[in-house]
Amino acid sequence: MFTSILLPIDLSDEATWTKALPAAVKLAQYEGATLHIATVVPDFGMSVVGSYFPEGFEEKAMHEVGEQLTGFVNAHVPDEIEVHPHVLHGRVYDQIIEAANRVGADVIVMGSHRPELKDYLLGPNAARVVRHATQSVFVVRGE
Repeated sequence: MFTSILLPIDLSDEATWTKALPAAVKLAQYEGATLHIATVVPDFGMSVVGSYFPEGFEEKAMHEVGEQLTGFVNAHVPDEIEVHPHVLHGRVYDQIIEAANRVGADVIVMGSHRPELKDYLLGPNAARVVRHATQSVFVVRGE
């Protein structure tokens, strides 16, 4: 049923992967699917914000996050699973949807948390992905 699974994570927020990663791994094992693990480095939003950072900051951040993601994959994904790490850059929910389309994901597995007031006003990334993705989205709730 599934041949390609996308698992978006935030390396700095363990809640985004502690429950979603085991679910994605089990699904990949059961289906014999390829697992794509993605993390997003947010952009500055406004160009004036970027002017406060040194030249090359984004490229350096992307490289460092790539190294962290590779270490994460090596430490947490069993060797028998075909896995591809992806470091993305931009708006989190847009990048997740674009990555799912680019890698041909059949399903997106992502962690979510109990919404806070700010989430009701702005909308969490998981909710936006659920609303706009053409793939099935499996949201794994945390504590």
